Amino acid sequence: MLLLVPCYKLTNVIKYNSSDKMDLKSKMGLITKGTLEIISETELEEKLQKEKPVAYIGYEPSGKIHLGHAITVMKMINLQKAGFKIKILLADYHAFLNGKGKLEEIKNVAEYNKKCFQALGLSSETEFILGSSFQTKEEYTTQVYQLALLTTLVRAKRSMAQITRDAEDHKVAEVIYPLMQVVDMVFLEVDLAMGGMEQRKIHMLARENLPRVGKSAPVCLHTPLLHGTDGSEKMSSSKGNFIAIDDSPADIKKKMKKTYCPAGEVEGNPVIEMAEHFIFPFNKKLIIKRPEKFGGNMELDYTKLVDIYAQEKLHPLDLKNTVTDYLIDFLKPVREYMEK
Repeated sequence: MLLLVPCYKLTNVIKYNSSDKMDLKSKMGLITKGTLEIISETELEEKLQKEKPVAYIGYEPSGKIHLGHAITVMKMINLQKAGFKIKILLADYHAFLNGKGKLEEIKNVAEYNKKCFQALGLSSETEFILGSSFQTKEEYTTQVYQLALLTTLVRAKRSMAQITRDAEDHKVAEVIYPLMQVVDMVFLEVDLAMGGMEQRKIHMLARENLPRVGKSAPVCLHTPLLHGTDGSEKMSSSKGNFIAIDDSPADIKKKMKKTYCPAGEVEGNPVIEMAEHFIFPFNKKLIIKRPEKFGGNMELDYTKLVDIYAQEKLHPLDLKNTVTDYLIDFLKPVREYMEK
């Protein structure tokens, strides 16, 4: 069980000081913390000199918003704190090309997704843009055709490898998808493109080809992927291996009870990852309450947690119970917002 102590709630995420009170070093530290890669930090420093640089991320409206999405949203909030204007692309046409349903159905999901992102704490200044609002314009399609002439079939397919890896019957749509994503960055006037590591190859395609058509390449920032509750490489609503941000406490408990959490294994352990991303960024210590006959209470920072768990001095069930109780408390503001 978790010994409840004051913890960082999502309602506090949006309470930040104006970016003009932060120096460049502070902004860089805030942006780089918890990221896997920034291409490049020198370019990022240059972008931060602008009055209001633009950071964007695109999401396919295709299902529940889960903890994997929350990692990227929390980083977008950091970018807001550092002075970026945030643009969220609700990529309905991309979802359509990826076989996620009919356009009207996808647009309905997009509205739900937008509310979820707002519930996670993005400020009211965040701009939400539906892909279909600009992706059929003549100027847009012309630029897609220009990129099609510059991009080999092999390169386009490779850029989609992590996004469509489970497809059995690959479609032509898969090579249109990355070209559209690159042109999105032009139309949204993006200074920084953000995504999980599965987006890296598409981002690199943008950096390679946009200068060839006279456009500026964005800085690219990549965040870690959260393993699915079944231990697979990525949490995904389509696979059912997720914890949704608006799940009820009962559902969170039920899902966490079944979550992959092998004794002594840290790498690829989704419960350890949840602690890393949703507890320790906001709490120095995690307190696990146990009866004396099972070793008594434990007060752990992240390094100590990893060390003790690797030595099998902490039972998986104790870890699960702790993280479960924390997540329920952490996501309470989201549930309340979604019920409005």
